[in-house]
Amino acid sequence: MRRAAAALALTLWGAAVGAQQIAGARYDGPTDRYAHGVLGDAIEHDTLTVTLSDGRILRVRHAAPLVFEDTEPRLWDVTGDGAPEVVTVEAHQDAGARLVVWGLADGQLRPVARTPFIGTRFRWLAPVAAADLDGDGHVEIAYVDRPHLAKILRIWRYTPDSFTEIASLPGLTNHRIGEDFITGGLRACGGAPELILADADWRRIMSVRLKGGAPVAAPVAAFEGPPSILRALTCD
Repeated sequence: MRRAAAALALTLWGAAVGAQQIAGARYDGPTDRYAHGVLGDAIEHDTLTVTLSDGRILRVRHAAPLVFEDTEPRLWDVTGDGAPEVVTVEAHQDAGARLVVWGLADGQLRPVARTPFIGTRFRWLAPVAAADLDGDGHVEIAYVDRPHLAKILRIWRYTPDSFTEIASLPGLTNHRIGEDFITGGLRACGGAPELILADADWRRIMSVRLKGGAPVAAPVAAFEGPPSILRALTCD
């Protein structure tokens, strides 16, 4: 059984001093009612548990047909306000996966924005990173659509309460069937943010930058397992 957990120490910013923020998140409520098995077993989770900076616990529980089909919830600042939201992958019994961002509203967890479901049962997506990829002041969030089949990087821009897909690039992946982790992430070796992934054949590590609204990929090094990805992420 997988049990994913994420924790983040937070710094309070300006006017946010004294306000409650999200300090940690994990998945609970193991369930076998969506037996896709792409992450190494037939267990997913029905509950997102979030810890606030004052120690309070909030939970969201999904009944059928939804589960959290994910490695772990991510604490990423998607809205650009200096405080993290929780980025999750949900799966629908008939429609497959979608990306959902959760934030705080009136002291409760609420969806901030969602991408559409992929549209087919047992079709998954693997998040890469969230950042202002083109320097325009808006946060983009990237994931690989069907990393074992379509292998398409998709980049969505956040605007209040919604996502708009702004770019896509085929031939990239960040997950292999049976692994309980996602490969790659974000780096800024030359000052500009770059997404780090693998090519479709798992032969090369690739960087992707968003330039002029278009994703531009370049080879970084040979893919030689997780240590080579870690070296790329640390600009080694």
